[in-house]
Amino acid sequence: MAVDIYLTFNRNCREAVEFYTEVFETEKPNIMTFGDQSSNPEYLLPEEAENLIMHTRLAIEGSTVMFSDTFPGSPFTLGNNISLAYQCTEVKKLQKIYEKLKKGGTVGMELQETFWANLYGSITDKFGVIWQLSVNKELAAY
Repeated sequence: MAVDIYLTFNRNCREAVEFYTEVFETEKPNIMTFGDQSSNPEYLLPEEAENLIMHTRLAIEGSTVMFSDTFPGSPFTLGNNISLAYQCTEVKKLQKIYEKLKKGGTVGMELQETFWANLYGSITDKFGVIWQLSVNKELAAY
């Protein structure tokens, strides 16, 4: 697996993805909006979030570049809107990497199952690098 780039935008992700699709002449991406996710009756999705992009990706010259909008109310700082996405096929390996990265860092989201991954978590490491760690459902090995 590779370490991929993850870019976050402030409500203009769709425009950026369409621009990069044209610039790099890539295939049109599949786009998942926040409104597409499974609804949780305990947490109502704000109407302003429904059409914002939760996740999409482009294959650019052999690299995967992933994109999303920030969720309404989440902080956005231009320049700090880039993270590294580490995708793994082994749960135990991901847990080990997660534990090492969180030493001296700040956990954004504890490792947990999500509707898109067997395990997902995010950490800002002690150097200020933001990591998104996941074991995707279709690739999981225990």
